[in-house]
Amino acid sequence: MHFDLMTGNLTWQESADLARNIEAAGFSGMLFTETSQVPWMMIAAAATAAPTLEFSTGIAVAFPRSPMISAQIAWELARNTRGRFRLGLGSQVRAHVTRRYASEFDRPAARMRDYVQAVKASLAAFRGDAGLDHSGPFYSLNLLRPEWIPPQHEYGDIKVDISAVGPFMCQVAGEVADAVHVHPMHSMHYIENRLRPALTKGAARANRDPGAIDLIVPTFAIPGDTPEERAPLVARTRTQLAFYGSTPNYAFQFDDLGFPGTTDKIRARLRAGDAVGAADLISDEMLDHFAVVATWDDLADVLIRRYEGVANRLVTYLARDSIRRDATMLDRWGEIARAIAS
Repeated sequence: MHFDLMTGNLTWQESADLARNIEAAGFSGMLFTETSQVPWMMIAAAATAAPTLEFSTGIAVAFPRSPMISAQIAWELARNTRGRFRLGLGSQVRAHVTRRYASEFDRPAARMRDYVQAVKASLAAFRGDAGLDHSGPFYSLNLLRPEWIPPQHEYGDIKVDISAVGPFMCQVAGEVADAVHVHPMHSMHYIENRLRPALTKGAARANRDPGAIDLIVPTFAIPGDTPEERAPLVARTRTQLAFYGSTPNYAFQFDDLGFPGTTDKIRARLRAGDAVGAADLISDEMLDHFAVVATWDDLADVLIRRYEGVANRLVTYLARDSIRRDATMLDRWGEIARAIAS
C-alpha cells in the first residue's frame, strides 16, 4: 500500500515545505482537499519541491467546473509532475453546489457518470486517440480545433477517480472511475457490505473488472503511547465524526453497526449549539469501528491488518494536525509510512 498525507488550505510556500519534509520522511504522496481553497496551485508548489511524491485531489468539486476545464487542469498537472498526478472528483452536497457555487445538482449520480465520461473524452482528444465528441444527458462537448489542443506529453493516461458513499454513486464508480475515494467516516463493515457490492454491480454493468478499481482510503489513525498523548487526536476525531455523522445520508453508517438514532441525537445537540456534546456522542465503541487507535510501534501493523488487500492507497487524515502541533512527530509518521509502503 501507498501511504499519503491529507492536507489543504496551505500557502504555496507551506505546501512546498510540507511536501519536501514528508518526501524525506518516507510518505508516498499528498492528497489535497478542496474546501475554502482550490487545490491546483498548492499541488504545483508541492510537486516542484518534492520530485518523487504522487499527488491527488481528494476531492476537487466537479459540478461547478466544466468537464473540459477539469481535463485541462489534470492534463497540465500530469505534464508538469511527469505523471505523478491523478484527478479525484466529488459531487459535494446540494447546498454547497447550488448556493455557494451557483451550479446545478439534480441527479448527482447520473450527472457524475456523465461528467467523468466527458472528462475522459476530453483527455482522449488531448492524447489524439479520438476527436472530441461526447454527448450525454448533462454535458455535450464536440468542438476542439487543433490550436486549442494542449501541448502533447507522455503522461496522458491520467487516472480519474470519484468519491462515493451511497449505493448509486458507488455503482457509478464501478462503471466509469479508476478509483473510488472512500469517505473518511467508514467502517470495514461498510466497505465489505455496502461499498464493494455496489462497486461490483456497477463494474458488471460496464463489463469491467472490479478488482481493477483502486480504493483510496482516508483513515483516522491515532497513534500514541499513553491515553494522554492520544487525547488531542481522539478529540479531533470525535468532533469530525460528529460533523460527518450529522448528515442524514450518513445515518446508515451508525445504524449498520448497532447505534441507531445516533445521527438524530447529534443533530439535536448541534441545533442546541452543543458541539462538545455532539462529539461526546461518539463513543469508544464507535471509535473502534471508524478509527484506528494504537501505540506508535503498533500502528503500522494494525493499519496493515485492517486495510491490506482492501486499500491501494491509505491516506492519513490526522498526521498534518499532529505534525503542526509538534514537528518532531514527522519522523514517527515517516516510520509508519515506510513500514506500510515496504
